[in-house]
Amino acid sequence: MKRLIRNGRLIDPASGTDAVGDLLLDGGRIEAAGGRIDAPGAEVIDASGLVVAPGFIDMHVHLREPGQTHKETILTGARAAARGGFTSVCAMPNTNPANDTPDVTKYVRNAAAAADVRVFPIAALTRGLQGAEPVDFAALRRAGAVAFSDDGRCIPEASVMRLAMETARDLDALVIDHCEDRALFGKGAINEGPVSRRLNLPGIPAAAEDVIVARDIVFAEAGYGRVHIAHLSTRGAVRMVAEARRRGLPVTAEVTPHHLLLSENDVEAGGTNFKMNPPLRAPADVAALLEAVRNGDVDVFATDHAPHAAAEKAQGLAAAPFGIVGLETAVALLLDRLVRPGIISLSRFVAMWSQRPADILKWPDKGRLAAGAAADVTMLDLDRTLTVDPNRFASLGRNTPFAGWTLRGAPVMTIVGGRTVFADMTC
Repeated sequence: MKRLIRNGRLIDPASGTDAVGDLLLDGGRIEAAGGRIDAPGAEVIDASGLVVAPGFIDMHVHLREPGQTHKETILTGARAAARGGFTSVCAMPNTNPANDTPDVTKYVRNAAAAADVRVFPIAALTRGLQGAEPVDFAALRRAGAVAFSDDGRCIPEASVMRLAMETARDLDALVIDHCEDRALFGKGAINEGPVSRRLNLPGIPAAAEDVIVARDIVFAEAGYGRVHIAHLSTRGAVRMVAEARRRGLPVTAEVTPHHLLLSENDVEAGGTNFKMNPPLRAPADVAALLEAVRNGDVDVFATDHAPHAAAEKAQGLAAAPFGIVGLETAVALLLDRLVRPGIISLSRFVAMWSQRPADILKWPDKGRLAAGAAADVTMLDLDRTLTVDPNRFASLGRNTPFAGWTLRGAPVMTIVGGRTVFADMTC
């Protein structure tokens, strides 16, 4: 059945469109976009006053399945993604067992067949995420891996990382790196700085991120392959990525809402829901990240959605696991704190959640509102007011630092392959 989205503000950064118009969906594809469209017999969705954007893509989530389903499952994570406005998510490989074989990749794909959104598996770079023996890249690619990463860990040996990047390059595959020198990281719990010293906690220095970002950029310049830097958090890393981009190197990067909106100063009062990796950094780092988003030196937003059980997060800052949930808060947070005050334009916001991830992952049928593209659509109400309430999350995780925040602007409908998977059009 055809579906006609009528009178929405169509924002399609790929074509430069920002105008009121119609969007016609036919099954799993967009049939027509823009202007007045007549489609007798089509189901009509009135989008008057709403933003109609290409389906949002989160390149960095942890869905915990297989092996840690007390924290999240593929289905609950996908439901959270739909409520957060996402039509596609990329699942990191640090599951149990790790996604380092075609069987695990196929398991994720099969489990995702019933999910509300599209779930794409990211495979490991090394066996067991141990940073030593490379995986069978070709077999994992055939099984459906869309990228490769040892996220949560970093390959310490430069020779192993070089081999991984070269192998991925030959398959035209993306390497995503969690940049962290474990020797410098040590037993760190929060950012190394005045707060860690005041709390007498081991600190994680900014240099732990910076030295690996520098290594990866050198490898990209040497022609070993393209690399995507996960969750930038330091001003040093921002500076290096910006310079690499100016020089035309195959380096892209992402930033999370929490690293843009919070700093180490929030940790002392906030507790373990403010503990993540990389850690919340100094205010100067936050300012550098915001400036990089403003001037285009960061490509995409990503949530790094990392659910944990309440008992795990209740162990105190030294012992609690790193990570927070983000799928159900990210879009509203950045609409309220970046778009509404004019730090970035709405078009750029949409591009960082849709066009740019699709370009980086080389998905030509996603991230755009054009005839023939996938019928994946995110609809936003810029005037919707909500208060973050973890008890209402679809995710099994409740570990958010944003509980109680009142935000203006939110997703109100998510359409995947022409099918509505989330809708809340009430005022």
